[in-house]
Amino acid sequence: MMAFFAYLLQCSDASYYAGHTDNLELRIGQHQAGECGGYTATRLPVTLVWSQEFATREEALAAERQIKGWGRAKKEALMAGDWKRIQQLAKKSFKKGKIQLPVHLKRTCGATQDNGGKSVRGEHPRTNGPQRSKLPA
Repeated sequence: MMAFFAYLLQCSDASYYAGHTDNLELRIGQHQAGECGGYTATRLPVTLVWSQEFATREEALAAERQIKGWGRAKKEALMAGDWKRIQQLAKKSFKKGKIQLPVHLKRTCGATQDNGGKSVRGEHPRTNGPQRSKLPA
């Protein structure tokens, strides 16, 4: 049975590069020799900092793509095997000042604010028309 790998390299400029292969030793050698071109060829030498074996190429490619979408802190948590930190970094923060919700999503319990600041129940926030509710009264 053939094995496939997702891997993470640290480049000479301290950036990270994620990839996948069916021959990890050969691919690392190719990166070190500048034979892969592209990103790593201009950031030599590179160091293998993480790898994981997968049963299929599709799984290895999916892992590579997922890791490429991660920030530096999450990649470093992966390298450390810190799954709790990875979970923490995966959670979105909706603290005040971080992400502003659109006005129509800020209403609570079916109430919105009219221009005078009074709570208006039962009106759609954009059309000021009747609001439909699927919840029981």
